[in-house]
Amino acid sequence: MAPVPTPTAPDSTIRHLYVHVPFCPSICPYCDFHVLTRRAGLVEAYLERIETEAAELAARYDVDLDTVYLGGGTPSFLRDSEITALVGSVRRHLGWGRLENTLEINPGTVSTERAALWRGLGIDRASVGVQSLDDATLRFLGRTHDSAQARAAVSTLIDAGFRVSGDLITAVPGQPLEADIDGLVALGVGHISAYTLTIEPGTEFARRGVTVEEDDERAGFERTEELLTAHGFDRYEISNYARPGQQSRHNLAYWGNRFYLGLGPGAAGHYPVSGTPAGQEAGLLGQRRTNLHLHEWLTGAAGETQAIDAEEYVTDALFMGLRVRQGISLGDLTRRSGLNVAEHYAAPLKANLTRGLLALEGDTLRATPQGWWALNRVITDFLEE
Repeated sequence: MAPVPTPTAPDSTIRHLYVHVPFCPSICPYCDFHVLTRRAGLVEAYLERIETEAAELAARYDVDLDTVYLGGGTPSFLRDSEITALVGSVRRHLGWGRLENTLEINPGTVSTERAALWRGLGIDRASVGVQSLDDATLRFLGRTHDSAQARAAVSTLIDAGFRVSGDLITAVPGQPLEADIDGLVALGVGHISAYTLTIEPGTEFARRGVTVEEDDERAGFERTEELLTAHGFDRYEISNYARPGQQSRHNLAYWGNRFYLGLGPGAAGHYPVSGTPAGQEAGLLGQRRTNLHLHEWLTGAAGETQAIDAEEYVTDALFMGLRVRQGISLGDLTRRSGLNVAEHYAAPLKANLTRGLLALEGDTLRATPQGWWALNRVITDFLEE
């Protein structure tokens, strides 16, 4: 057996920030994120707590941001003064992204004036929740915008100078998928995130008994790739397609298992062990922390913390890295974790290579197209090892 390598100390500087804005004008029937409609005083309390939490993170970690992602919820649902205050708190304590700063946007919240305000705040990338360009599909999905609003929003944001990504939901009953994709491409977006409709427990769709057949999921999954590839988009991640240079730099940090801050209620973060002797002696490579939901988070209560040892680090890195087309270097992962990955996981590696779900080219492990579809099964094999 090869000697166990010494882990390469990861760069403990945190270069990525996710900010969760939980407020939405309405709750979509498929949504299982931590979201809620705004009530009197809640946004004001949220902004005060954001200021405090941002200061706490700045005091605790070495932060030098490359990317910021304002997600939700519907961050663009914040009023102009509110989003100005939110960005101000981030800038004051944590700085701002040098490479990319993204705002998730509901098409119904866009105007020329608001687009100019967002650009003036230093936001340069817009992730627009289009979901479909078919009005019947949008009504089924419970969206508050229509196709005309979606088209106008994308055009307005492109004209304002944003790099624009459009979200699509596929495998929706009756959805004209080809027209949705052709229409979104024609609007000029440089990036498309395409997710199959999933019915999560506790959602309105689950309570109604809505179902999605696996054959329909897979057909949408495969047809989306065919159509977008034909339009010149590169499928660089399992659900994400981009024109050259238009990949999401922030999401690439997630898929690369890098450190990032989580700010706001329900936000998750991946943190270094801060150089503590206890963490080093225990062989820990990091921590994952998930903030509590809004009302508990407002009290300042601590969220849930999970220590990351070598095995957890490797399975996390595989789960995220195998989502990306370029795959993951087993040698690099061995150096980062201190665990000989090829030896420790020899059985699940062999099984999934034999099944054709994984491919090994030199040092690089990739998921095959069949493996992308069955990625949860592949990772379960590694977790059970």
